[in-house]
Amino acid sequence: METAAAGARRPPALRLLCPKKSVLSSPFPSLLWLVGSPRFLHPVTVAAALRCLRFLSDDGPFSPDLPHEADEIRGLLVRGFDIVGGLFLGSANFESDAGRALELAGELRERLFGERASHGMVGGCVDASTGDIRFLVSESEGSEVVEGQEVLWGDEPGRSLLEKGCLLRCELQLQLPLYLPSDETMSGIEARFSSLIESAAANLRGPHVSYLVEGPTATFDESHHSVILHGNNLNSVSQLPINPNTNKCSAKIVSCSEFLPTKRHDLSSIRENADAIQITVLSNQSFNISKAASPVPMLKYFPAPAPASLRVIDLKLDILCYSSMDLPVTVAVSELVIPGLADQLSIMKKAIVSELLTQQPQLCPYHLVPPGLLIPLTAIYDTRYGEIEEKQSELRRNLHFRLGLPLDRPLLRTSNALTFGAMERRDRSSSKSGSSLLRDVHKEIPSSGVSGGIMSLIDGSYEYYHYLHDGIDDNGWGCAYRSLQTIMSWYRLQQYSSINVPSHREIQQVLVEIGDKDPSFIGSREWIGAIELSFVLDKLLGGGVLAYTLLGVDYNEASGDCAFLILDPHYTGADDLKKIVNGGWCAWKKSVDSKGRSFFLKDKFYNLLLPQRPNMV
Repeated sequence: METAAAGARRPPALRLLCPKKSVLSSPFPSLLWLVGSPRFLHPVTVAAALRCLRFLSDDGPFSPDLPHEADEIRGLLVRGFDIVGGLFLGSANFESDAGRALELAGELRERLFGERASHGMVGGCVDASTGDIRFLVSESEGSEVVEGQEVLWGDEPGRSLLEKGCLLRCELQLQLPLYLPSDETMSGIEARFSSLIESAAANLRGPHVSYLVEGPTATFDESHHSVILHGNNLNSVSQLPINPNTNKCSAKIVSCSEFLPTKRHDLSSIRENADAIQITVLSNQSFNISKAASPVPMLKYFPAPAPASLRVIDLKLDILCYSSMDLPVTVAVSELVIPGLADQLSIMKKAIVSELLTQQPQLCPYHLVPPGLLIPLTAIYDTRYGEIEEKQSELRRNLHFRLGLPLDRPLLRTSNALTFGAMERRDRSSSKSGSSLLRDVHKEIPSSGVSGGIMSLIDGSYEYYHYLHDGIDDNGWGCAYRSLQTIMSWYRLQQYSSINVPSHREIQQVLVEIGDKDPSFIGSREWIGAIELSFVLDKLLGGGVLAYTLLGVDYNEASGDCAFLILDPHYTGADDLKKIVNGGWCAWKKSVDSKGRSFFLKDKFYNLLLPQRPNMV
């Protein structure tokens, strides 16, 4: 392998936006595919790493099954992102292993896009004994391969992606008629279906198709911008310079930034509040090429071979693309959106072809940005299977392995998918959390006061339910109900359950249904305790006179000093975070305070309910 000679030009700096721990979290040995966006970001920038899962032999990472890897990653990657390199974890020889990783990444990229990469590629390895990461860099196909001397880990990686780029989304529902002659062989049926899909992909640039490009739902202080692009004008679009002196209304020079609000969402909120330019596919069946100025209705008849049966193939396409803000929208639609739709058609064809004569898969794409990942990915689920069924669980488990996600929490369920548009966001917020209550109020409180203790805190978000919320006067009797609602909100916000947080009456109804209470209990103001709460949790998911929610413990084993982080549901005021914190409604409580008073009373009996995090994806 050639290396840079002394005094040669320094290679470009390698920028890694993904956290270093996400790269090193995979087990040794492993092969990671490095993902970037060389067209829109710095040429050698890594935004994410995907673990290789398919191998040909016992050589493991050194012999990946590239055809299967390409098929799976093609469905995951959002258009605008690209394979920019490979990384071996657990290497013994830097130069040979890094070179092999670079070679494999180039081959995978060629399988994904049908051509060798014209942009820079990297190959790297992590030393098995020291954990050091080193890279080889090739600035373009056939160029000299040199060692990357400078590796930059991004401080605010999300900002780079969102400041420079934007998302485009296109949904398209198709009903494709497939005629099946009674004497047709299976190979003939598959050929007919393939031809049908290829024709649908080709028609995306046809004269009968137009694309309506709109920004996210406009707010009262922002204008709504839209243009229409015609499919037959998108066949030979190239990078068009943006001339500020030219009329902005020309679709050819309108940049993507024209469609987006001036105030953009940050990375922490994009998982629930995604802004995307909306692309709607329009079909103009009355378009006449010879007389485009005066189109007339046209009736077409396609005789089917007889005898034959008809199968209507229902397809729901939903793609996401990543583009730079200054890219002309015409180029974005031509070079990102249309190829993205064609890719998804091809992916769905492979999933459907084996079941053409049986029950058709109900494929539905979902866009996700799981925690720890900076780029959106697309997962295509078969909605015939419920989310808890083994086949669907196994698919998500494989995705967790590929993305380096924990296997004990549901991060890739349909309820985790991105939502788009202001109206959808309001609906999602309402259905996801059940209310507009304060979240995670303990984050604003002072320290516990325990010196040298080991602090253990609640993992994940919850909502604060307390007396008098939702117009229900439960002052004096509803504290356990409120604690249960807070617990239920945790399960919902962590996506373990999609059911709404139950009301007091619904909690009572559950207790009656399981035989714990008489029917007269419904609508009463009777107290419940930790035992009843466990019954309700067990039914809906799979004491003393007062109820509290325990959020954390700070304990010094040597001194015995201990404090409990308590969320008190007895609060009756407005959802004012400052008032809640200053009033001690969410606060650290010492087991014995400075005046010798015990928080837990010695003459009272306490039931402790300890709901556990489910071990599931």
